[in-house]
Amino acid sequence: MKRILLVLLIISSSTFLQAAKPNVLFIAIDDLNDWIGALGGHPQARTPNLDKLAKRGVLFTRAYCAAPSCNPSRAALMTGILPSTSGVYYNSQPWRAAMPRAVTLPQHFTAHGYWSAGSGKIYHGRYPDPASWQTYFPDQQKNRPVDPLPASRPVNGIPKTAHFDWGPVSKPGSAMGDYQVADWIIKQLKREHDKPFFLACGIYRPHLPWYVPKKYFDLFDESKIQLPATMKDDLKDVPAAGVKMAKPQGDHTKVSKHKQWKKAVHGYLASIAFADEQVGRVLTALEKSPHADNTIIALWTDHGWHLGEKEHWRKFTLWERAGRTPVMFVVPEGISKALAQGTRSGMRVDQPVGLIDIYPTLIDLCGLQENQALEGRSLVPLLADPGAKWTRPALTTYGRNNHAVRTPQWRYIRYADGSEELYDHSKDPNEWTNLAGQPQHVALKKELAGWFPKKNAPGAAGSKRKQKSKKK
Repeated sequence: MKRILLVLLIISSSTFLQAAKPNVLFIAIDDLNDWIGALGGHPQARTPNLDKLAKRGVLFTRAYCAAPSCNPSRAALMTGILPSTSGVYYNSQPWRAAMPRAVTLPQHFTAHGYWSAGSGKIYHGRYPDPASWQTYFPDQQKNRPVDPLPASRPVNGIPKTAHFDWGPVSKPGSAMGDYQVADWIIKQLKREHDKPFFLACGIYRPHLPWYVPKKYFDLFDESKIQLPATMKDDLKDVPAAGVKMAKPQGDHTKVSKHKQWKKAVHGYLASIAFADEQVGRVLTALEKSPHADNTIIALWTDHGWHLGEKEHWRKFTLWERAGRTPVMFVVPEGISKALAQGTRSGMRVDQPVGLIDIYPTLIDLCGLQENQALEGRSLVPLLADPGAKWTRPALTTYGRNNHAVRTPQWRYIRYADGSEELYDHSKDPNEWTNLAGQPQHVALKKELAGWFPKKNAPGAAGSKRKQKSKKK
């Protein structure tokens, strides 16, 4: 009799596991490009925790943002609506006012019985969305804790540099906002929940300024820092619209004049190392928690980052450096009907995909009702088989009618004025040779242009603060 009861208990527990909705741990990192060990973007990057996560699940090696800027990229990911549809192209445009009826990713989960909560930067800092969350730390209006600052600024000596600065802070890691964000997420992972959870963890570094404790700078010998690969006169074959985005006379001129290139790369690498450690703390807490076997992990960054390539710094371009982002998924076996076997360890997907695809992927994995407004596609077929047929390229937009499409081989850019760039990544991974003017590529460009949006919405209204600053 006891044996029968034990068998029934095992069967009922197994059935419950299959029927229960999986949790989601949703990790976002700000301004992190492909400088992680798993993607090989910089040989000196120290990202053991991100690399470990990539080995546990699926790494998308060619994932691209919908827009190379925090606000439009995050708004697109969280609503599933492209910038060309919403008109949210820039950081200065309040996204919720442009999409008042949009059901965000956490709202969709809440509507299906989840507890949706978060901490840190998930939306662009100026535009939090209290409607998305049931609970948020530090609070619904101030989404991330304050960071300590160096005693004297700017550290890099560049006049009027604002937050385009880098250097160590004297405070310990525990004083940093990201550490406190990780602490709060860890507390939520340790406790029991009466509902499945959608838990968002927003890590702010390596966003500027690159201020982190000295121990992270000490991981690198500044004299041996390797600069990214660049080519003299790289902008010579770039159309005026592309050069305007790059603004070579701005940050790059300042960095070169003040001999800060190595120091800046040092600051970025140190900030990445700090961010990686916070991610590691959260992942370790999940592994030790009661939720380890019933939680899907989705990790993404909002866009790439230039550190002098094409004489440009920051994001805000349609080139590979600004568009490419790390994206990873881990799905334990037996918790998703869409992917019953879970993700295979160490799998890499080389097909170009977009951050716009994360929303439909998560609701597919969790067995939730579709949201008909979504413009992305579920990545579940690629999670199951990296060789699955996938014909759609990744699309990135920056400003109205400025688009780039990325296939496994090609990046094609067309600006609003009709000027173009075309790069063959099989031969030119640094995008040093613009092939758009070569007659043999006319048919290819026409084919790639067919993937550009048919709708290009007028730009959404900008913030009053931005309008005031323009008047001055």
